[in-house]
Amino acid sequence: MGILEGKRAIVTGAGQGVGRGIALALASEGCAIAAAGRTESKLHDVVKEIETRGARGIPVVCDVGDAEQIERCVQLTVERLGGIDILVNNAQQVPLGRLLDVSDKAFRLGFDTGPLATLRFMRACHPHLLNGGVIVNLGTGAALRPDPVGYGAYTAVKEATRSLTRAAAVEWGPDGIRVNAVIPLATSPGLEGWIKARPEESKAFLATVPLGRAGDCERDIGRAVVALVGPDGGYITGTTLTLDGGQAYLR
Repeated sequence: MGILEGKRAIVTGAGQGVGRGIALALASEGCAIAAAGRTESKLHDVVKEIETRGARGIPVVCDVGDAEQIERCVQLTVERLGGIDILVNNAQQVPLGRLLDVSDKAFRLGFDTGPLATLRFMRACHPHLLNGGVIVNLGTGAALRPDPVGYGAYTAVKEATRSLTRAAAVEWGPDGIRVNAVIPLATSPGLEGWIKARPEESKAFLATVPLGRAGDCERDIGRAVVALVGPDGGYITGTTLTLDGGQAYLR
């Protein structure tokens, strides 16, 4: 019996990277998973992995930038899994570039798939999370950098998500819903792409990680999320947990 036996979770962006790692870690503790994402083939692969952990998984094709698809994802999860106990808002399209170069379209897409999608998912799941549900939203360590050159638009939308996290924790605490954020640093496709695109910058950045490495998506990020949503985290809400090997200092 895992510590999340009988629980049901939606994990967005579950087809790869951090989302996949979180989904597999939750499944290893008995949680049924609605693996949501845009690429159906990746979702089916993750569901197969979830099933090898002894948990139930369902693939849900969902573009988080589409309000109707979010509603459908929540409805389908409730219909097929019988309810929702955990929501992990991981999916996000990233607007990168200097402020003079980032287009309005890219910024709007980052906002629509970030804080707006997070808010839509939280509101749609709220009735199902009453009296014990947990939400985990993802932030970014780029927002904690003293030199966020090229990351201004990205950090703006991610910090909006963290603001919504705190507000939801305070407003929904009386409803028995806990809401937290995590800031991960892990060997995801996103990180690998950044290392390839900006080798000198990424090398210098990774050298600042006190533990000397980027985290593993399941072992370091997913397992920490398990602890946060599990019974031992029952008094934790409204906070941000940095899962980054000590790289950032959250004031």
